[in-house]
Amino acid sequence: MPTPNVSRMPRTLMTILAIAVLLYLALCAALFVFQRSLIYFPQPRTVGGAETLMTLAVADAQVLVSVRPHAGPKALIYFGGNAEDVSSNLPEFSQAFPEHALYLMHYRGFGGSTGSPSEEAIQRDAMTLFDSVYGEHPQITVMGRSLGSGVAVRLASHRPATRLVLITPYNSLKDLAVRQYPIFPVKWLLKDTFESFKYAAHINVPTLLVMAENDEVIPRASTEALLEHFAPGVATLKVIPGAGHNSLSDSPGYFKLLAEGL
Repeated sequence: MPTPNVSRMPRTLMTILAIAVLLYLALCAALFVFQRSLIYFPQPRTVGGAETLMTLAVADAQVLVSVRPHAGPKALIYFGGNAEDVSSNLPEFSQAFPEHALYLMHYRGFGGSTGSPSEEAIQRDAMTLFDSVYGEHPQITVMGRSLGSGVAVRLASHRPATRLVLITPYNSLKDLAVRQYPIFPVKWLLKDTFESFKYAAHINVPTLLVMAENDEVIPRASTEALLEHFAPGVATLKVIPGAGHNSLSDSPGYFKLLAEGL
């Protein structure tokens, strides 16, 4: 029986190890380069026409906002999820919030808006939108769902919102990414971290957090961790029983819950 060539075994193991390291580094590089395509999933605009659109005055893009004009002091600014066509909310929002002018922002690359989405670009656009609305409607409710909850809480920490509503919110997108890709050094690779907890402590207006009981995307622990960063008495958490992350708005009483106190 031939004797194994022991001297070749370490060399073979070293070759396999080197290939594995190179493959891992290649995957890290791909994750870094293509990370925003894993965060943002642009959707076309499906509801409304030119009469329900507003173009936001920003220097480096054409950012569209689906609107329902309404005279009076109250307005609602809405930021959607990472794969949401916000215009689809216009019919339900118009019924649920009849006393509010509605402004639903299409992120860059979404719904006909030009440019590419990023955390800082979206945040600049959000602040521009708030400033544009505030002159006509001084009582502004800022609302964000899923990814948009991070946009909303940061905006409300920098602008005089009247009320804040966060739907399926998270403590930090970076924490969620670390949970989803545990074998990669995500915390050093991620550009758009959406660390909502950093801004929660600066909120002093009534805030509602709405959580789905069976959320398969954002763990309950992440929402509860965010809640702990608000000052005592500022934020309230409501759980919609039986609902999932994407089915939340189909639940009975969903819009009634959002409208409470607006």
